[in-house]
Amino acid sequence: MTTNILILCTHNSARSVLAEGMLNHWAARLGVDVRAYSAGSAPSGRVNPLALAALAGAGIDTTGMHSKSWDRFAEADAPAMRIVLTVCDSAAAEACPVWPGSPVRVHWGYPDPSRAEGDEATRLAAFEVTRAAIGYRVLRLLALPLATMTDEALRAALTEIGGE
Repeated sequence: MTTNILILCTHNSARSVLAEGMLNHWAARLGVDVRAYSAGSAPSGRVNPLALAALAGAGIDTTGMHSKSWDRFAEADAPAMRIVLTVCDSAAAEACPVWPGSPVRVHWGYPDPSRAEGDEATRLAAFEVTRAAIGYRVLRLLALPLATMTDEALRAALTEIGGE
């Protein structure tokens, strides 16, 4: 059974998109039955081009990636999420919708690479650092025996990974 993971960030334009891309890429490469989605509480309507560039530079397909509202994942016909993961502090502090199935909620905070200053190469480097940090945690998540873990054990493992 597929483990669905929803990654949230306020604008769904950078960190959550990086995490969605990394999770789906590595799950497919490793043969792990995981499907990641991303969304935001106040979606910007566009994905930051530097997020797409960082993913493409790592060989990750960005086709179809777009900024969307978390409301679509709270609907009755939405895929049932096992994990809801926030990747920005403001989204973690917001009152989230009620997710069908009562998924495990965990926060993995990352600085916003969209706030990096400097020329384009410097800003892209900030996205690369964030993508690499997310990638490390994603690989740790994908190594877990997700299908057999209780919610309590999963929450504990994901919290530990988030502290690394």
